[in-house]
Amino acid sequence: MKIFYIAGPMTGIPNFNRESFHDMAFHIKAEGMTALNPAMLPDGLTQAQYMDICLAMLRCATHVVMLDGWENSEGAKIERALAIKSGLTIEYES
Repeated sequence: MKIFYIAGPMTGIPNFNRESFHDMAFHIKAEGMTALNPAMLPDGLTQAQYMDICLAMLRCATHVVMLDGWENSEGAKIERALAIKSGLTIEYES
């Protein structure tokens, strides 16, 4: 089964770009695959806490989808680097 981790920009974007993350999760689920969506995490954690959780989610994935604008996100760049080192399949929104 394909398990997709969704990576992309959140910081500095209205509502933390949750709409883009939720839209991608919807499409992944509609194809019968599993979506690991960091936009489902609650507000109120530190950046380090979010990254700790997200990297654990990423380690459970078989694939990563990079949302548009990922290049402008330090966290998404870290997630991509780990995905490459881990041999995961990486796909891009555009």
